[in-house]
Amino acid sequence: MSGINEWIDNEVKSNDVILFMKGTPPFPQCGFSGQVVQILDYLGVDYKGINVLTSDDLRQGIKEYSEWPTIPQLYVKGEFVGGCDILREMFQAGELKGFFEENGIKTGEPAAANG
Repeated sequence: MSGINEWIDNEVKSNDVILFMKGTPPFPQCGFSGQVVQILDYLGVDYKGINVLTSDDLRQGIKEYSEWPTIPQLYVKGEFVGGCDILREMFQAGELKGFFEENGIKTGEPAAANG
């Protein structure tokens, strides 16, 4: 395992919900990352965002780590869940909230409901 893979592995295993994305949660730098951030924020899920644009090694490393060619990538409890399309489908089908709750991840009320 290369240094970057060890670092990624440690991040994935030490955070319940982690999103490898282009940009940061407050400032996504691609539409797909932005969509995933919106979904997670809507569900009120607490997660850590990692900006893959800070390092070519990281951007390449995460694709090798997951054997998934695109960014963003969401991990829950150490398991790769998917990218934007998969998460959007799960969300639209109403499955994503339940998925988080089954994994012991607290979800909040949708932000809009809090006024």
